[in-house]
Amino acid sequence: MKYHKLSFLVTFVGLIIAYFWAENVKPGSGIIALFITGVLSILEVSLSFDNAVVNALRLRKMTPVWQRRFLTWGMLIAVFGMRLVFPIVIVAIFANIGVFEVINLALTEPDKYSHYLHESHEPIAAFGGIFLLMLFLSFVFNQAKKIHWICIIEERLVKLGKLEGIEIIIALSVLYFVQGFVNPEEKLAVVIAGISGLIVYLLIDGFVKLLESEQEARLMSNAVKQGGFMSFMYLEIIDASFSFDGVIGAFAISKDIVIISIGLTIGAMFVRSFTIMLVDKNTLARYIYLEHGAHWAIGALAIIMIYTTFGEVSEVITGLIGFFLILGSFISSIAYNKLNEKKAKRSDTTKEFIISSKHINLL
Repeated sequence: MKYHKLSFLVTFVGLIIAYFWAENVKPGSGIIALFITGVLSILEVSLSFDNAVVNALRLRKMTPVWQRRFLTWGMLIAVFGMRLVFPIVIVAIFANIGVFEVINLALTEPDKYSHYLHESHEPIAAFGGIFLLMLFLSFVFNQAKKIHWICIIEERLVKLGKLEGIEIIIALSVLYFVQGFVNPEEKLAVVIAGISGLIVYLLIDGFVKLLESEQEARLMSNAVKQGGFMSFMYLEIIDASFSFDGVIGAFAISKDIVIISIGLTIGAMFVRSFTIMLVDKNTLARYIYLEHGAHWAIGALAIIMIYTTFGEVSEVITGLIGFFLILGSFISSIAYNKLNEKKAKRSDTTKEFIISSKHINLL
């Protein structure tokens, strides 16, 4: 409960604002606005659960200072940046209209704003899809990975990972294949966005690894600071890739940009506090397959995002796939722990039997 105090406070304030905003726009619609806000919050949490696990993996390697910054600064970026400012900027760029005009559209003509936002979906999906695909591929091809969840697949992928640059080869091959199905007028934008997602991943991942491997004592303090910053940016880009589909899907529930922002803010806040809880309770160490489940969920989301550059997939399907993959990895982790406990008990029993036998022989 202590991890979610701020989230509940944000929920309380957000619901009050949503109620009075709705009453101001249309008297008598406050209760309905509260319900819609709650639905949007649940949507955000369900779509971002795997994001929380991945965030926790990176966050546990960061200093307490950067962990706090992730929950504070990162929250501002996640809410005002990705769920409010970013969609407005994207619409302004692709619709070729001014930012203030877009804001006016969002507040006064939400249907038109939603249309423009959907029109810019393809390149954004390509960027986020390729970025997340690289994240997934880097995990499954990691030569240092000793624990495997879906052994029949993961063990073979690790062997294939010996091929230098296999992740880049696969990502570019997927992008090349997909662009053949994209609308001709969107093809160039999708290809450029996909390559940009690949480049951004390689740059950030490369900087993070470089700074983490810095061992010289005289540079250690600075390396930790820079490493924390790069990891922070790494998490924010992952969050951005996860969040845009949620913003798009939210317009299927409401056209009011204020209600959407409040609902997604509440959900994002709970995802952040849940991430901190995973780190503090060392959950990922106790449930060893959660990391695997989260990365497989990311792989599934990446493929879905790339597919949506030319097709459509319901947000419900997206959320359920991630949920069941993580749930499966959680159940597998519990089964693994119970099996180890049984082995440990058998080992203790055997040792006691041997000691007792020796004692009898001595008598």
